[in-house]
Amino acid sequence: MTNKAPWDNSSSTCSMDPTAGCSPTVPEPELYRNIQAVLPRETDTQQSQACFNKGMLRWTLHKKVQNSPANSLSLLWVLIKELEKAERWDSRKCIIPLLHTLMYAIIQTAYIPDELYKRVYDFCKRLMTYPHPYCTVGLSYTRQIKTERSIPGLMYQRMVTAEQSLKNEHCPLQERVFVLADPEIFSGSFGQVVLADIEASALASGGLLSHLDHMCRVVQHSIQAALGAEQCSWPKLAQALKDMGQDVETYFQEVLTTLEQSNEDVNRGEGGMLRSRLQQLYSEIVSDADSEPLSRGQLCDCPLPNPEMSFHLWTEDLDIWRELSKWFRSSSVSEQFSISQEQEDFELGDSHSDLMPSDMTRFSVMSNDSGIERDLHPSADRSPSSCLDAASINASWHLSKSEQDSGKLSRRGGIKMKPSVKDSMVLMQDTLEEHTSLGGEGSGGRGGGKGATLQRRAGNTPMQNPFTKQPRHFTARIVAMGDDRVLGRLAKAYYFLRKREARRLFLTMKVNLQFYYIPVCKNVTHPISSVKENHPINQSKGNPCTLGSYLSMVDPWYSCNVSGLGIMIPKLAKMYQANPGRPKDPFITDVISYYVRTGQQPVYFNIYFVKITFTSSIKDPVGDVFLTHLEMEFPEFRQVSASVRDKSRRSSGEVCGAVVSMNYKKVTFSGRDTDKGFSVRTSGAQINAIPSCEAEDLNCLTLTLNEFPTKTKNNSVESNIRTNNIKIRTLESRSFTVTLDRDSRRTYSDVQSIEIAPCLDPGYCVQKSIQAKLRLEEDRDAGLSKYMSKKLPLPINTFAGIIY
Repeated sequence: MTNKAPWDNSSSTCSMDPTAGCSPTVPEPELYRNIQAVLPRETDTQQSQACFNKGMLRWTLHKKVQNSPANSLSLLWVLIKELEKAERWDSRKCIIPLLHTLMYAIIQTAYIPDELYKRVYDFCKRLMTYPHPYCTVGLSYTRQIKTERSIPGLMYQRMVTAEQSLKNEHCPLQERVFVLADPEIFSGSFGQVVLADIEASALASGGLLSHLDHMCRVVQHSIQAALGAEQCSWPKLAQALKDMGQDVETYFQEVLTTLEQSNEDVNRGEGGMLRSRLQQLYSEIVSDADSEPLSRGQLCDCPLPNPEMSFHLWTEDLDIWRELSKWFRSSSVSEQFSISQEQEDFELGDSHSDLMPSDMTRFSVMSNDSGIERDLHPSADRSPSSCLDAASINASWHLSKSEQDSGKLSRRGGIKMKPSVKDSMVLMQDTLEEHTSLGGEGSGGRGGGKGATLQRRAGNTPMQNPFTKQPRHFTARIVAMGDDRVLGRLAKAYYFLRKREARRLFLTMKVNLQFYYIPVCKNVTHPISSVKENHPINQSKGNPCTLGSYLSMVDPWYSCNVSGLGIMIPKLAKMYQANPGRPKDPFITDVISYYVRTGQQPVYFNIYFVKITFTSSIKDPVGDVFLTHLEMEFPEFRQVSASVRDKSRRSSGEVCGAVVSMNYKKVTFSGRDTDKGFSVRTSGAQINAIPSCEAEDLNCLTLTLNEFPTKTKNNSVESNIRTNNIKIRTLESRSFTVTLDRDSRRTYSDVQSIEIAPCLDPGYCVQKSIQAKLRLEEDRDAGLSKYMSKKLPLPINTFAGIIY
């Protein structure tokens, strides 16, 4: 089997079969041409096909060298030369793609000479003098290279052990990838091709890789990385490990002990005995197979297996946090933690009333029942006081029918415990970890800290945080696939998780959440080319992936690899319909693996809360959240306003619609926000949280009326209103509809008014409640509050964050 995919016409001579041995060497000039073809250019963001081709070339390049040490070393030498050349020529946009490609190859290379380690380390260290995001990426990779140079093979060992959940006593970290797909896009062939690709990635040589196979790879790679070709023969070592069977686990545990002990010795400044101990283990392993175990031989890379993935269609019945809880409970590491019965009952019996936002008004309802669920009328609303759209959150939180019909007297959600001091500190430290370096509101925040600006925050700044974050043994990498609608649901679910954790901490103490996004729409052509357009209304109507287009605009490597994958999935779905079955080369899973492993620089997007009041007095107000877009519209003026907008010229008399009042706080670069208010006649408005072009990259809401009046009494109506807090109310008997994140399932009708404000972070709310108890309410920014973010952002991981 070759690495030539059915859709790839490029010629290649290397084998992708892990059992096929080492492939022929690829000449350095060819590697150089391949690297040059992969690098993003200035014109790529306007041509989606060019971005897709570069992502394919990057995948093909890694496939060419993954089984040959000679190819890997040649690639590493070419990459470091290109990085040094980019540094001399100040070609900064090429640095991040080259560096990620280099590090991904280093992890899988069998043996790296010290001279190459030194050049890579020196280059990464020089990056720390560059501005953000280069300094952040450079710092992260400098630490990794320094450790890998002292303890070769440690990155590979830790990555495989964590991603494959290999049981051991020295590395308790475990990771898993949860792929959440929008059912309206992935319910057909799209979902089938992704599921088939994930299943194919778990197969190797016609069979499923077991934990013993992964242990063999860790042992083989660690010994090769430490000893090199002079003292290690790959064919003998591989055959000896294969013949061991279950006994290989003993050597696996020994290798892990040796590497972790060496890491501790290096941290203490002591010289370790890594190579001598691994040389001894190599002699023990190979001695039975050969009388001369230390004979010189070949080396071969151990392909890095893709992490464990699970594919989910995000229907109403799927509770992603319950899935995380199941994964945590079924893990071997969870045995080290004690889970009380009360905590168990809380997770299984939580009700929607527990999800009441602490920063919203609670509506009192007179109760005339006994409080026992069995006595309630079948049609009764079991949580009438909830001001949230409970039906669209998580239907799986309801008790099953059999439990409801049972004769057992029970009260759902009856456990009510105040969070302990330790739990409160975990939430506050989590907020401080993310935002302490940026002053009260963080970058992109308003009105709190001295460094508050309208620029969107991106990247991690671990050096600037004096508070140590509690270590978490689990990392859940949540990959959302779809358009803006699936991101809206993700933001909503994340918001309710944080609210729930503020009441009773469970997942936050143990699981580290990482969010990723792959923009996919039903059309084959992806709307990347529209990010340069300066027409917010047209963009909101025609581009269903505004957030993906924004990330492609600010991170070229994201555009090439991740957005390119979104373009490829519809094409693969057509191929899958013609020839059903598992693909030979799991392209989708390989790209997702590359994304979650190297995309560690988040871009933060504010989550906005909207309170919706209806015209009917018997209908309680509801609360909901959105991430990218809110549309309000008067249905009776839908056709009329569309015809008016099509005219190139219009007078103020042609403006149709209902009269609405708008009161908002206008945001400014100086931080001196001013209150504004006016009344206007309009058929609707678009509120966008994602900037429509690079020139307007501001972290705030932009409101645009469907029809802009050319003449007003005081000319106070702006064409684009920038704000983070706004209240809109109809002044006539007409009502309007509200649609959140372009999701028809989240449409509200007969609306009288809406109030929009950023969601408050639960960690900040906990600190505020502590201040209230200590009678510090008069100074809202006292104590830790002035170092904490008041807003709750959703971090989406990219390769570089934001590059301008």
